[in-house]
Amino acid sequence: MSTASGITMASMSTYAILGCGSVGHAVAEELVEEGKDVLILDADEGRVEALRDQDLNAQQADICETDVAQTVADRDVVLIMSPDVNANAEAVRNIRESGGEQFIVARADDPVSADDLTELGADVVINPSAVIADSALRALETGELEYKASQLGDVIDGTEERMAILIHRSPDPDSIASAAALRAIAASRDVDADIIYEGEIGHQENRAFVNLLGIELTSNEDVNLDEYDTFALVDVAKGGEPAVESVDIVIDHYEHEHELEHDAAFSDIRPNISATSTILTKYIQELDLNLDQSVATALLYGIRAETLDFKRDTTPADLTAAAYLYPFADHDTLEQVESPSMSPETLDVLAEAIRNREVQGSHLVSNAGFIRDRDALAQAAQHLLNLEGITTTAVFAIADDTIYLAARSKDIRMNIGKVLSDAFGGMGETAGHSTDASVEIPLGIFTGLDTSDDNRDTLLELTEEAVKRKLFEAMGVDSSSSESSNGN
Repeated sequence: MSTASGITMASMSTYAILGCGSVGHAVAEELVEEGKDVLILDADEGRVEALRDQDLNAQQADICETDVAQTVADRDVVLIMSPDVNANAEAVRNIRESGGEQFIVARADDPVSADDLTELGADVVINPSAVIADSALRALETGELEYKASQLGDVIDGTEERMAILIHRSPDPDSIASAAALRAIAASRDVDADIIYEGEIGHQENRAFVNLLGIELTSNEDVNLDEYDTFALVDVAKGGEPAVESVDIVIDHYEHEHELEHDAAFSDIRPNISATSTILTKYIQELDLNLDQSVATALLYGIRAETLDFKRDTTPADLTAAAYLYPFADHDTLEQVESPSMSPETLDVLAEAIRNREVQGSHLVSNAGFIRDRDALAQAAQHLLNLEGITTTAVFAIADDTIYLAARSKDIRMNIGKVLSDAFGGMGETAGHSTDASVEIPLGIFTGLDTSDDNRDTLLELTEEAVKRKLFEAMGVDSSSSESSNGN
């Protein structure tokens, strides 16, 4: 039994329980069964006699009386469990005013009485109604997960040929790991599945992730979707949904704009969880699968990457999933994934972004010029976020006939995904969330030119002016009156 203060109650030797109602009685029996020295004080003579008949150390006393503080002065922990909250408050007050330094756990019946007990000196305050409600919610969650896992299994079992697991364009670790877990679930039911992606695996960490863990991915250019009879969309909402006519399974931690159009036989979308890898981990647990080390490592890294190593929007479910995965993961491989070498082009993009940066307040926007590896933009945006005083970054560049932009933010007041949507939603494809977002804009919308024009400097100048102006406006920054700094 542990507490928020860090004291482990199981390590303490002597206890006193004041006011032995049903809750106090249950606690007393549990402690005595563990071999603890427990003294019970209660005003009800009949209850005290009944407790003594059970060989419990009980004495009759009014817990509101001041001399009770002396009776329990030699106890390490005092649990004040009376259903009379006013009596509990008086007991706490008397113990503290007598100089008692015991660890006190007191019972409340609402938030107001809980605050009062804390102010009087209780170390931990419990509300039985809240405890029961939490227990009921956990039971409901367990039952719902059991039902959903059975439903997911039924849909997978309906596969006659092969299952296609579709993930978003240029997939990130959370998307890849979630798909690998779903493929493992399918394999446990003797169903073959392929993980199919669009675009490229461009980011160095993502390439290292896939290669070191041996995760087999298939480009959509190399498959015929007519060969599959079961289709699953996994973690696709953030990066753009693949175009398929029929969907059987949808699993994500972001809402889908076209969810109703999917009409999937199985759907599990949980915006209150920070990683799709967390959702798949829960299914792995519920189905009691033998967890392959590579899948466990992938899922753990997927959760860590999506929550920025538990520093962004982390929920209790993400933490418990990570704790479950931790013993099964290959931590040497994780270290290699997290420390990949930086390619020369990524270094060039970062250097260009540093040189061309413009800062308005704590917001940084930069033009990285013409690039070949657009995934380098995300790395540049993340690195620039480490600059002193910077809370939001956006790095854009031109590749082929498209403007690509990657943005990052650690400003809790700003939703960078909404900023990009407000600035460019009517011009290009935006994706992302409050701290991590991207956009792709056809070049001609801004310039009327294309990359084949001879004057590349003019093309860059027109793009830079338009993109920066719209970005700063969407961020609520008046660039005409704010201080600006750049690397030139």
